[in-house]
Amino acid sequence: MIQFDQVSYTGRHVDSPILLPLSFRIPAGQWVSIVGKNGCGKSTLVKLMNRLLPSSGGRIVIGGLELTTQTVGNVREQIGMVFPNPDNQFVGLTVMDDMVFGLENRCLDLMTMKERVAHYADKLQVTHLLERHPNQLSGGQKQRAALAAVLAMEPSIVIFDEATSMLDEKSKHEMIQIMHDMKSSGLYTLISVTHDHDEIIATDRVMALVDGAIVADCKPHELWTQDDLLESCGLKPTFLVQLIRELQRRGIELDPHLHEKEVIDALWELSLRTSPTRIAMPEA
Repeated sequence: MIQFDQVSYTGRHVDSPILLPLSFRIPAGQWVSIVGKNGCGKSTLVKLMNRLLPSSGGRIVIGGLELTTQTVGNVREQIGMVFPNPDNQFVGLTVMDDMVFGLENRCLDLMTMKERVAHYADKLQVTHLLERHPNQLSGGQKQRAALAAVLAMEPSIVIFDEATSMLDEKSKHEMIQIMHDMKSSGLYTLISVTHDHDEIIATDRVMALVDGAIVADCKPHELWTQDDLLESCGLKPTFLVQLIRELQRRGIELDPHLHEKEVIDALWELSLRTSPTRIAMPEA
């Protein structure tokens, strides 16, 4: 569980706080998206969780441990982070070196390191990339490799800080599917800092930040029904959302959190049920 009690943050040489006192709970196993305009405090918020930034006030509890200078090492073992640009996350000359780096810092024995590298490389489908330099990988492969290195540390909480923002459409959907699989496994609590509709709609819960304050804590489909809230978060209704709204205005009720393929399938089914004529198949 992640627990914030009146947690605030004021940066150096800044008069006004970046984050106002925030209080919330994220239960173990939940997938939460954090949304808001650039500069609203999203990345600052998640960096407080493992003390990459020290809070200015309040109390943070991660997995039953209150985050202090004495417990920060134990708390960091519970949390993994994936950043927007995987190039900023690589430290090794090869994908394998990068995966081993964190494991060596944990002082794990050689056999355990080999087992973890093999397991998580296979899980993220990067086994064939282990001997390659990160610069030889595509954007999607880099992000998979970065995530494999994070998961090899076996955290219980994984933070995706705009992790799909630099990916092409295919790689983005592959990464979201990986997040789905992680959620389904029951092994992880996931936090997505994102502006992406598909990533937001896949999560269990949305926390919306405006000027350092949480202004909404709701289900993803509820976010897309509130135009004022979307505007305050720097989001716009996607074409899919607009299409579903227009269909609803025309009396065709569709679940507002359907994905594109599900909407297409639903419309095909509706067309087949309501079409006045059917094409006769020729007899053999």
